[in-house]
Amino acid sequence: MTTRVSTAVILAAGMGTRLKGYTTERPKGFLEIDGTSLIERSVNHLIDAGVSDILIGTGYFHEHFDSLRLKYPEVRTFRNDRFATTGSMYTLYVLRDLIKGPFLLLESDLLYDPIALEYLLSDGEEDIILASGATQSGDEVFIQHSPEGFLQNMSKDRSVLKHIDGELVGISKLSKNTLTSMVSFSETLFNEGKLMINYEDALVGTSIDHNIRIKVIDDLAWCEIDDENHLNRALTKVYPKILERVRPGI
Repeated sequence: MTTRVSTAVILAAGMGTRLKGYTTERPKGFLEIDGTSLIERSVNHLIDAGVSDILIGTGYFHEHFDSLRLKYPEVRTFRNDRFATTGSMYTLYVLRDLIKGPFLLLESDLLYDPIALEYLLSDGEEDIILASGATQSGDEVFIQHSPEGFLQNMSKDRSVLKHIDGELVGISKLSKNTLTSMVSFSETLFNEGKLMINYEDALVGTSIDHNIRIKVIDDLAWCEIDDENHLNRALTKVYPKILERVRPGI
């Protein structure tokens, strides 16, 4: 039996420095594809999937995200005031006390087929990281899992992995217990002055004591947009592929 997930957390504090021509006056989550920003597209997908509480961890040009609250009553925004000197895990850390149960964790700069949410929400396991097959997109985060399909390691450096079983999409379903473990793992590093910790690092650290399933969907249509090459791929390859698979309500 699946547990209903009504909360989503979107990590959106980053400065998008590799997209300088597009992010001098707005966060990269506000890049538009076919007239709709990445962040608003994702918010609508989440609402359509039954998510009623969407927490956005903001930082750079936070006021753009704050404006979404006027349009979507499901959205709440909370600022990581240290966004310029911290990693994505610190933004999740800022939101930790607001997350009361299982939740979806997403990055803000994703373009994805909304069926990605269904893959996670319909699965009975509590902790799942969504992965795809090889995209050849550049800047991939590669995943290594155990023979049983549980997370062992993640890295952009292929050489530190024994084998590669998929690529991180940037959408996960996590339990409150796993969040608590991620926070505990990160607090130790924060207290040592190591603030540039990403949530992926905390997931790997937590996986020592928690089984976190890797769900690989080989032909998933998705991309992260970190630079102009990614943006071009989104426009010419990924978005047309999503449109080909369009379903009612998308």
